[in-house]
Amino acid sequence: MPPDSVLPVGVAFILIAIMLALFTTFRPHYKDIKISRRRPSSAQDETSVISRLSEVTVAAVEHRFGPGISGPFGRDALGGAGLKSTASEFIVLILSASLVLGAIGLLIQGLLLAFLFAAMGPVGAWLFIKAKTGRRQAAFEGQLSDMLMSLSGSLRAGHGVAQSMQSASAEMPAPMGEELARIVNETRVGRPATESMAEVGRRMQCEDFEWLSQAIEINREVGGDLAGVLDHVAETVRERAQIKGQVRALAAEGKFSAYILVALPFCVAAFINLTNPGYMSVLVQNTLGWVLIATGVIMMAIGSIWISRMVKIKF
Repeated sequence: MPPDSVLPVGVAFILIAIMLALFTTFRPHYKDIKISRRRPSSAQDETSVISRLSEVTVAAVEHRFGPGISGPFGRDALGGAGLKSTASEFIVLILSASLVLGAIGLLIQGLLLAFLFAAMGPVGAWLFIKAKTGRRQAAFEGQLSDMLMSLSGSLRAGHGVAQSMQSASAEMPAPMGEELARIVNETRVGRPATESMAEVGRRMQCEDFEWLSQAIEINREVGGDLAGVLDHVAETVRERAQIKGQVRALAAEGKFSAYILVALPFCVAAFINLTNPGYMSVLVQNTLGWVLIATGVIMMAIGSIWISRMVKIKF
């Protein structure tokens, strides 16, 4: 390795180590009982400097923005994605990642690459949350039919709605089990079950679950066989899921074509830059080239949004 590159590589490794330490510090807090609580020890563990620094930083962010942080990295967004971290912890983690990535970009090339690398922190976190939320919503929708069958069976066995929902929350895996447990807990503190169910349906963007809350509310007012109503709802949900699967299969070709159209310019530019670097360097050597790059990026963004709206089918 050349002597001139030893220092940047060393600094980069140090920054990566700091980032890993911050990630370990701000990792999600799980509800498991700590070993120290099950086995009390005489001496208390000393808090490390990084832990104290992280606690102070998180407290400062929470004091600045308040406990109910909203937005793409707020409490609702993290809850929808199934993340256990608080909003202030996640924001501090994003800022730390942006700082480390910006420093790496500054060491590699200069200020422009540093800004680009720093922007990868919030953009990557937003994409991560969107992907987690989408997978969680899809899993929730896929578990709805089984949950309705479990709820109907408990009602036929003579249990009430609250008790049936509690047993279903214990039987169903995440995310359905977690959301049902939240409904049960909110019902215990006095909130109507149908209101909690409607909120879960809106948060998970599941129209079928909102229909379920309306069906339970109507049955509570007029009476009747709720188990039979749930059987009909479960049958409707299964039919809708079958139709959605057929539509997704038919739209898969269009989505794949859209992905190719969006990725093709970037792949061609990267290939040309690797095979003939001087051919692409003209764009970054004068103002007109930067204007063309910015115009191309804006047009690609508009085209990508347009194509994504065309291939996205709502039911």
